[in-house]
Amino acid sequence: MRIALFITCFNDTMFPGTGRAVVTVLERLGHTVEFPQEQTCCGQMHFNTGYRPEAVPLVERFARTFADYDAVVTPSPSCVGMIRDGHPVLAAQYGSPALQRRTTEVAPRVHEFTEFLTDVLGVTDVGARFPHKVAYHPTCHSLRGLRLGDRPHRLLRAVEGIELVDLPAADSCCGFGGTFALKNAETSGAMLADKARAVLDSGAEVLCAADNSCLMHIGGGLSRQGSPVRGVHLAEILAAVEGGAR
Repeated sequence: MRIALFITCFNDTMFPGTGRAVVTVLERLGHTVEFPQEQTCCGQMHFNTGYRPEAVPLVERFARTFADYDAVVTPSPSCVGMIRDGHPVLAAQYGSPALQRRTTEVAPRVHEFTEFLTDVLGVTDVGARFPHKVAYHPTCHSLRGLRLGDRPHRLLRAVEGIELVDLPAADSCCGFGGTFALKNAETSGAMLADKARAVLDSGAEVLCAADNSCLMHIGGGLSRQGSPVRGVHLAEILAAVEGGAR
């Protein structure tokens, strides 16, 4: 299987370690991962803020860059949602018939990381060890958009040494929502306060999620309170072998 990593611009710029973790896990499972240098933004920010025609060149680049891969794996549910749902919309509204065909062909081969592990590769135990108390936050895109369900929990439960704790009101939004946090700062801040309180009430040492954007938002709120709880992307936990021989 020819696998490509789509790192996403957010992770590439701010959390490159997450992309390296994805590659580490897949290579540990015996796969080779390629990183096409031509990749760039999926256009989600443009799409969500009304610059839809301006996003079409990004859709064209994505379809062209990843056309020859059997699978495209990314550690970002929000970007997967954009590619599966937004790209066909843009192609139909502003693109050529050829672009419509290419987006339809590529989109089913794009997988969020936990989907790829559980549904495509059929694994839950990836040989990780992470001896910490962890709470999982199901981000809105992973919970309501991709409907990942228990996939992340199945992967986390197979991690050696981990102690999973319940996060109160786990399905509540953290208040980030991309530009929502900028345009509606007071509302976002109130939602963040509720989420930060829930994280602290859980007793977790580590907050885990499948989207770094939400982890950044929640982590900022916790940091301002002086909390030692750290945010760690799920891929980085699955890549970890802390203190073990695995």
